[in-house]
Amino acid sequence: MDSMDAHIAEKPGYELAQVNISRLRFPLDSPELKDFVDGLDPVNAVADAADGFVWRLQADSGNATDVAVFGDAWLIVNMSVWRDADALTTFMYAGRHRELMARRREWFAKVEESMTALWWVPAGDRPSVGDAEKRLLHLREHGPTERAFTLRTRFPAPAATEAAGEAATN
Repeated sequence: MDSMDAHIAEKPGYELAQVNISRLRFPLDSPELKDFVDGLDPVNAVADAADGFVWRLQADSGNATDVAVFGDAWLIVNMSVWRDADALTTFMYAGRHRELMARRREWFAKVEESMTALWWVPAGDRPSVGDAEKRLLHLREHGPTERAFTLRTRFPAPAATEAAGEAATN
């Protein structure tokens, strides 16, 4: 077994990465965002326990509201990795997350460009904010492709034998 085969054997398959950025309408510490901020820990706890959840970006605060994205202080980022799109959508459209999503227009500005992107990562890899920014920019420029796509226009995970090559090109 050569080193490439060993790499594939250690990290078989792919997991689904997602990024979602939002433009705040008010500062995070404002009264207008109190319900949103108060809901973060409970929603994150549900995500962490969800079937198919793998990982989420977080700072020392336990969430990612203070992680910079695109150099814009009014943008907040949510990034996570899931087993697959079904696990992600099951979490997104149920329970506490759905309750918060129903109020998103109160807290976040409407933006015309893509603010959410999905892509496959080799199992065990954790994307950076820089990776997420590149995927969002790719989606905005090219529309959904295998490199960056949406829940509405999905692409299947690459074959497991492609894992080593994909990791080398990211």
